[in-house]
Amino acid sequence: MAQTETKVFTAHVPLPLAEKIDQMASRLERSRGWIMKQALSAWVDQEEERSRLTREALADVDAGDVIDHQAVQAWADSLATDESLPTRR
Repeated sequence: MAQTETKVFTAHVPLPLAEKIDQMASRLERSRGWIMKQALSAWVDQEEERSRLTREALADVDAGDVIDHQAVQAWADSLATDESLPTRR
């Protein structure tokens, strides 16, 4: 199996967080580095998804595919009644 190139990052973290990481590493029988790689990978994935969703939303705005504030307010107000308005998609 080919070895992946790596780069060392150094970060100062608050002691309570460091202690939690050490506890998790011990409980999972994994290294501190493995825990950090998992955390960073999850964060990067989350930020990439947030960016994708933002671009998608901006494309909807550019295309005029939006719901005006009054319509949203009317829908929200209807939720407290016996006859709530349908959700518009």
